Amino acid sequence: MKRETHSIDAKGKNLGRLAVEISLLLRGKAKPDFAPHKDIGDFVEVKNAKEVSITGKKMKDKNYYHHTGYLGGLKKITLEKLLQKKPNEALREAVLGMLPKNKLRAKQIGRLIFK
Repeated sequence: MKRETHSIDAKGKNLGRLAVEISLLLRGKAKPDFAPHKDIGDFVEVKNAKEVSITGKKMKDKNYYHHTGYLGGLKKITLEKLLQKKPNEALREAVLGMLPKNKLRAKQIGRLIFK
């Protein structure tokens, strides 16, 4: 099995539609020998991830949560602050949500490279 490298320019593209395109490449769904239990996806390089297009009021209304592990440790950050702090993380989170929640997920997201 030979893995290809796909290069995608994210400038001006919609966040969700771009995440769908990336997740399909990471899983290898376009390949003729695709099976859900096989890890045959390709590498994906994303350029200009911080210039992705966000529509509507999502910049203020969309929140991302994570828990520190301590009592009362639920942290919340808006999409606007996340794009300022870590511009690649919003796209990475969107792609993570579209990958299967199993043991292949970590390997597949590891092939996502930001330039």
